[in-house]
Amino acid sequence: MVRRRCVRLSAQEASRRFAMPMVGLEGLQKQENFILGSSTMDQVKGVLTLQGEALTQADINLKMSKSNQVLHFTFREDKQWKMQQIQDARNHVNQAVQLLNSRDESYRFKTGAEVNKLMDAVMLQLTRARNRLTTPATMTLPELASSGLMKMFTPPLPGDVLVNFYINLSKLCLTVYQLHVLQPNTNKNFKPSGSSVLHNPGAMFELNNLKFEVSHVHKVECVVPWLNDTLVFFTISLQLCQQLKDKISVFSSYWNYRPY
Repeated sequence: MVRRRCVRLSAQEASRRFAMPMVGLEGLQKQENFILGSSTMDQVKGVLTLQGEALTQADINLKMSKSNQVLHFTFREDKQWKMQQIQDARNHVNQAVQLLNSRDESYRFKTGAEVNKLMDAVMLQLTRARNRLTTPATMTLPELASSGLMKMFTPPLPGDVLVNFYINLSKLCLTVYQLHVLQPNTNKNFKPSGSSVLHNPGAMFELNNLKFEVSHVHKVECVVPWLNDTLVFFTISLQLCQQLKDKISVFSSYWNYRPY
């Protein structure tokens, strides 16, 4: 079936985008450097190194808002940060490819319902893969402050700085939060913020019996071209699946038609 073959090829192309080119005899995945940028500010600058699903290095300069002091941080040499969104998306698209490869080219489907069942399963995995790249996970500020990411850097991050990395569509994003400690007499106005992808200035949270407020938020990002290609192939694959389902629906209506 030509259209089913097209779906398989498109899904395989999406899967290949997660398998970055191999270089050298060591069989290591290619490392790519991305410069963080923002058109509105220069509070945060840096370079991120992405190797497949792993962020292997981050070189960041942060200008503190109060003192204008520039702090420099890098990942410790023994640390890497796994981008869970990329790993999850890759796993879902690989499951879609496995479903499509579960029947060889010579297999003949017995009913339209059988085809629809396969397409529904494939579309579910492709949609989940796309959603992992388009919908970053939400986190509370205490969760972020307690995450292993805070221990990745040398020199260690100061206690009034939080960072977060995530994928949004085809962009690799870095958010930096600058904090200040609230005085004990601010209990009356203290309202902990909930879970969010991006917390705004004024967001409050409590950790280790101390209350904090976000004073400044800096977001910078860089485009990862192969993530953009992946999203395009997700869209093409989903469209092909739906077109095949529509064809089945038309033919089913034809064969089920009984003139009076």
